Parts: sequence; C-alpha cells; structure tokens
Amino acid sequence: ITVGFISGMFGVGGGFLMTPLLIFSGIPPAVAVASQASQIAASSFSAALSAARKKLLDIKLGLVLLSGGVVGSLLGVLVFSALKDSGQLAAFIAVSYVLLLGTVGALMLRESAAQLARRGKGAAPLPQRQAGQHGALARLPLQMRFPRSGLAISAIPVVGLGFFIGFVGSILGIGGGFILVPALIYLLRVPTQIVVGTSQFQMVVTMSAAALLHAGITRAVDVVLALILMVGGAIGAHYGAAAGQKMKSEELRVALALLILAVAARFALDLVLEPDERFSVTIGRLLG
Repeated sequence: ITVGFISGMFGVGGGFLMTPLLIFSGIPPAVAVASQASQIAASSFSAALSAARKKLLDIKLGLVLLSGGVVGSLLGVLVFSALKDSGQLAAFIAVSYVLLLGTVGALMLRESAAQLARRGKGAAPLPQRQAGQHGALARLPLQMRFPRSGLAISAIPVVGLGFFIGFVGSILGIGGGFILVPALIYLLRVPTQIVVGTSQFQMVVTMSAAALLHAGITRAVDVVLALILMVGGAIGAHYGAAAGQKMKSEELRVALALLILAVAARFALDLVLEPDERFSVTIGRLLG
C-alpha cells in the first residue's frame, strides 16, 4: 500500500522502491524483480484510469512509447535470464541501481532545488521551452503530431525512450517512471499535467508484458507474492494520486529526487560493506 501510494503521488511505477525493499527483506533478487512487475502494472492501471477520466492522458503518445517498450521488455527478459543463469544477476542489479538512480536523482534534485530557491527569493522561475520546442529533435525524420500534448516531434526519440524504459524495467524490476517522467518533461517537453497519466499508461502495458514474459521464460514469478503486492499497490495508488494533486510540481520533484537518492545510497552501502555471509549457494543449471 505504501509503495502504491508513492507510485500514485509521483506518477512513477514504484519499482525502484519495491524491488530494493523486497531484496533487503530477504527475497531473492530474481524473484523480487519478476514478481513485483505485476504490482507496478496494477498500481499504474489505477492511476492511469484516474488520469483518463480527467482527460490528462495522451493515448497516442502512450501507444508510440509502447511500440518500443514491448520490444525492450522482451529483450530485457532475455538478458535477465542470461544473467540469472550465470549467477551475476544480484551484482548487476546492485551496481545498476547505484549508477542509474544516483544519476537521475542528482539531476532531478539539482534542477528542482534551483527552481525552489528562485521561488523562495521571489525571482521568476527559470525559463523552460514550451511544448513543441525541441531543438535538434525537431529536425529528425518521421515527424508526428500529438494534439493532446501539443507536440510535433519525430517518432524516433519517442520509440527509443519507450524501448529503454521497457528494457531497464524488465531487468531491474522498475516501471521506469522515475526516468520516463523527467524525460517526457525535460526532453520531449510534454506538459506536466499530461505526463503522469501518460507515464502510467505506458507502464501498465510494458510491466504486464514483462510479468508474463518472466513467468514463461525465467520462471521466477511468485504468484502469491505478486497477488499481495498487486492488491496493496492498487489501493495505495488510488489515494496517492489524489495526494499528489495537492502538492506543487517543484515540491514533488524534490521529494522524488531525495527518495531516489536514498535508495541508491542504500545499494551503494551494501556494495562496500562486508556481507554477513561471504558465500551464497543457489540452485542453477549447467550451460553448454
């Protein structure tokens, strides 16, 4: 419920928090990643449905993102399976979380803190490009229009972004919302009020695909755990979405950045401290 609440509040899948919490509590990394993909899908569905009712969802943009996201999810599950068989999955997940979350969290915190500082001094907010102003991206081929978001942009960066989110989500057990939300705002210049619903819509499909692929390929899904996470996540997301609408956008971004950095710091600590058990025994399979 707690992670679902955070998911709905910030417009993210919550996987960047749920997967580490499951791992820290003793769930094997492979099971944690594969099982909680369904929780992301469930909590995202609740938030996306709420956004659709309020007409804050760009269906066309979401479908183009999905064209790359589903392919990325498939490739990510195959890479996940190879890492699991080689015994390197846990180390890969830990290092990836530190690098990915540390970078994204630091960038978000710097930008949001600058906006809050200027507002506190009574200065005008830092100027931002309006929707449709994309610099070099506007010169790429395959131009498309997205009326709901007011965009006219090439489909190439949109599909590429969707592919990356699907790939990373399948390997690390994250919906990718903490990457997708700032990317839609700062890279594609999607209006902030449209971003959350569109992000949740994309995560519903990619994480549903990831959960099904994990069940069929890696066989790492714990159905009981997944069902419990789904129920709690859906309940929490409903109330989180309502709470998020009462906070200013800069405050939401600062809070999300600090949360992301805290998770990255926890993984970094585990990488440098000596573990309680120096060796682990797991059941694998012979290759070749």
